[in-house]
Amino acid sequence: MANSVVLVCRRKVLSADKITRAEFIRALKRELPPAIAELQAANVSPADMPQSAIGPGMGVFSRYRAVLEADDSPMTVKTALQLINAELDEFLNDLHGEFDADTRFAATWFEQHGTDKGDYGAADNLARARGISVESVKHAGIVDSSAGKVRILKRAELDPDWDPADDDHLTIWECCQHLIRVLENDGEYAAALLLKKLGPDRAEMVKDLAYYLYDVCSNKRQDAKEATSYNGLIAVWTDLTRLAATIRIEDVNRQTAMDI
Repeated sequence: MANSVVLVCRRKVLSADKITRAEFIRALKRELPPAIAELQAANVSPADMPQSAIGPGMGVFSRYRAVLEADDSPMTVKTALQLINAELDEFLNDLHGEFDADTRFAATWFEQHGTDKGDYGAADNLARARGISVESVKHAGIVDSSAGKVRILKRAELDPDWDPADDDHLTIWECCQHLIRVLENDGEYAAALLLKKLGPDRAEMVKDLAYYLYDVCSNKRQDAKEATSYNGLIAVWTDLTRLAATIRIEDVNRQTAMDI
């Protein structure tokens, strides 16, 4: 849960306008995404994001004297909160479209099946819709495909010696999964070193994917264990990025050579 909740009350001006439900939704679509992006930039944990998004959303709602429904009745706070949550879901779903095709396949397949097996035919259709093939996703080290079945590889099945510099088919999905694997198994320094190797652009995409997959695990698959892994990554993201900034890959490589 959030460490603290700050409630700011302001006197509503007498000249405040009334708006319609449609106008309120348009205002949310205009103002909520940049506010959520700022919360992500501040590394607000995925578990706290729904509560945190209420602030800027209700800021829009309370700006007006009333938000009128189709029958001219005032919109309730409950309805406003539902609309705010819907906009948050849409924002997270929009992140999905920015990933590479293999990652978008994996995210959708994971949402539907988790790490359980699914039919190859369904996977083939999903991959073709993204302009790739199941073999492409398999080559990327994301899935296992055999005997007419496809499944997402668990983190425990990933190569423990994986290095992004040596991967000729690098995807944001595997960057995210390897980062969580290293963090949970080897600690923050090892995870910061991997984050350094990924570079700032891939790192931001990994963070976006962690937010998206937390939402999938928590709200759609009801998988608390997996949700905790993604939430845990974001919870230490600031520490990882600060630590990564102090690491020089040249020094690490030189030390490795000396040890040999």
